[in-house]
Amino acid sequence: MAIMTGEIARVPLVPRLGATVIALIAFFTLVDLFAAQAILPFLAVTYAASPSEIGVAVNASTAGMAVGALLTALFGARIDRRAGIVASLMILTVPSALLAVAPTLGLFTALRVVQGLCMSCAFTLTLAHLGETSAPEHQASAFAAYITGNVASNLVGRLIAAVTAGLYGTSVAFVVFAVMNLLGAGLAAATIPAGARLERAASPGIRGALGPALFAGYGIGFLILFAFIGVFSYVNFVLMRPPLGLGMMSLGAVYFVFAPSILLTPLAGAAASRFGPRNALYVGLVVAMIGLWLLSSQMLSLVIAGMVLVGLGTFFAQATATGQVSRRAGPARSAASGLYLTAYFAGGLIGAAIVGTVFDRFGWAACLLLIAAALAGAGVLGLTFPGRGVRRA
Repeated sequence: MAIMTGEIARVPLVPRLGATVIALIAFFTLVDLFAAQAILPFLAVTYAASPSEIGVAVNASTAGMAVGALLTALFGARIDRRAGIVASLMILTVPSALLAVAPTLGLFTALRVVQGLCMSCAFTLTLAHLGETSAPEHQASAFAAYITGNVASNLVGRLIAAVTAGLYGTSVAFVVFAVMNLLGAGLAAATIPAGARLERAASPGIRGALGPALFAGYGIGFLILFAFIGVFSYVNFVLMRPPLGLGMMSLGAVYFVFAPSILLTPLAGAAASRFGPRNALYVGLVVAMIGLWLLSSQMLSLVIAGMVLVGLGTFFAQATATGQVSRRAGPARSAASGLYLTAYFAGGLIGAAIVGTVFDRFGWAACLLLIAAALAGAGVLGLTFPGRGVRRA
């Protein structure tokens, strides 16, 4: 087995998880995160809330994600990977199930925050585990597989939420997600080796995750989720209002727009290795920008094409940035993963709040301009990424 020089003291790597298992763990971990976005208009009626109010409530999970990621960055080195991931997913089932009976918007919001805390701990520890147990040449692919599971959770989670809510109501949908979280806990327990932590040489801890190069990566993560949530939270209202006027079941079908991302996101790791992380990042950002332009149309086919491109571009960019942050952090990758996710999910919450306010006051076109500015900012920060790929013998 391979040894990571300077990071492991005479301890072989834990066997690398297969790409399918990595993607499935990501899927069950994050299936709750964005699924409720597909039923935002339905929840807005249920709680008598404005688009911005229900958008912030549903995306409050990102606040929990940000706080949980920061805590894991500070204390994650002391947590057994397998035990932490399994416990987080088991606890996650509780707020997921309670959402089915939340009587007020305030309680709904609080439960979403708790969900985020649980998801974040599992998410961050899994990223740290992948960084620690994957050989350097396999890390980009491992992270891309995890992001692919994230993409799949966006598609399937939204479909389940929209179809189940349309047929049986939102309460049943949230119970289904609680069951899926429990399945994720079982999968992690069955596939991650016990004691899946490496004996590392002295780690720089949180201090090793600081510095201009890593801060640029954190900023890119912030802006990517700012853009993603800004689009996929409020486009639902655009789709259901005239002139498009989709119903709940049709809205669920629209989220097959994430299918291309499931197929193409795994290529981000190979693209970053061959052409350089900066170029791979720019490909994702340019694709997402084209998608924003299409979203300004009032033709359903063009709007759907825009959603496809925004999803594909942002996930491709995220997979590239995640892998680059982990590689740059070296032995501090656990802390760096936590800080990256803190910034990433903080961007999601702020995106939900700011874009929602702009949507209420100025409309969809103004939202698209704001989101385009965020992606442009990510492109500027991407200048810090290497422009060349890795040469192999």
